Amino acid sequence: MEEAPRTMLDLISNVAWETWLITARMAPYLLLGFLVAGGLSVFISPVWLERHLGGRGMGPVFRAALFGIPLPLCSCGVIPVGASLRQHGASRAATTSFLLSTPQTGVDSILVTWTMLGPFFAVFRPFAALFTGLLGGAAVQLFVPDEHRLSGASDGKAPAQPVGLAGRLAAALRYGLTTLPADIGRALLIGLVIAGILGAVIPADFLDGYLGRGALSILLMMIVGIPIYVCATASVPVAASFIFLGASPGAALAFLIAGPATNAATLTTIARILGRRAAVIFLLTVAVSAFGGGLLLDFLSPRAGDWLPFLSGTGHHHEQVVWWEHLAGLGLVLVMTQSWWRTRRQAACCDGECGPGGKMDAPLQDLEFTVTGISCSHCSGSVKRAMEELPGVTACGVDLGSGRVWVRGQAVEPAAVVAAIEALGYGAVPRA
Repeated sequence: MEEAPRTMLDLISNVAWETWLITARMAPYLLLGFLVAGGLSVFISPVWLERHLGGRGMGPVFRAALFGIPLPLCSCGVIPVGASLRQHGASRAATTSFLLSTPQTGVDSILVTWTMLGPFFAVFRPFAALFTGLLGGAAVQLFVPDEHRLSGASDGKAPAQPVGLAGRLAAALRYGLTTLPADIGRALLIGLVIAGILGAVIPADFLDGYLGRGALSILLMMIVGIPIYVCATASVPVAASFIFLGASPGAALAFLIAGPATNAATLTTIARILGRRAAVIFLLTVAVSAFGGGLLLDFLSPRAGDWLPFLSGTGHHHEQVVWWEHLAGLGLVLVMTQSWWRTRRQAACCDGECGPGGKMDAPLQDLEFTVTGISCSHCSGSVKRAMEELPGVTACGVDLGSGRVWVRGQAVEPAAVVAAIEALGYGAVPRA
């Protein structure tokens, strides 16, 4: 009777240890990715993107796909940014291209892919994202007429930018070590635990006899990835575990393309922002790119070492972890913990109008709303910017934790506030 608890304790211990090994292996590259992403957040603003994504032709489509590749936006965060780009002059085709390429990669996920899935996989992945964006944008431009204004420039207020080198560095560190880790923290934790369970419980090459190495395995992994939500970085350890268990690199790539780019909420929001026909093209593009990219990767992977020796090598999912990686893992845990603690207790404020300790000052409010669907800093930032651009608004705030939005100003219509928030893909109702 005493054997069962001891066996369960051993299982929990093995899962915890395997999860920690994966975390430590990812940590140095993930921390570096956070820092680079912080720099990108300072130098690439939504206004700058809007200025380059307006107009007709394939130029904006190509720029949208290219600009989206390094940005650390997951499928929940990319939707409001894409909606804002659309509202400020980006064509429907360019917006589709941005929505396709951006959630598949990010500078942080590329670095993690390098260490866990190998150099060739890490190089192939952003090219697959670029192709996906170009294919989807071209299809939308060809089959979906664009009645939207194509000014190519924003007519709203530009978000305040940090001044001076010290201010920019502080903003970059704040985004890279606080905002971004909090945004992906929950999904990353889930991905690490899933990878730990797979690595500790299921024997190596277990899936080889079930999935095989052909088109069927790629198709199955693509089907698994389309309806669920995974972010580009958090999905990497899960994909690495699939390969360790016997899936082909191409099948793992199909999962990495379909998972971050699609889920049920994303597709319904895209249908609202861009139209049903564009949403259908979006889904078909993801399926074609995931399946075709998986086949191509399986064909090229065995030959990559001969053609490009400097990109040869595999990932390090189950290699021995050295001492400095354990230290990096501890640092990552500390970063993720403090980021969650800080961001969940702060409100995003317009013009600095927040009460003490980041809490919104209720007596100063004129209008108050409950917003559903916001889950990261990009969500709250997009809502905040939409409020700032409404006529008559003098101050506002967005509380990410509670989904509470308040607006203060003169002659501000509640219906206009609700319409501006719903245009970003969220739900909004006035609070009594």
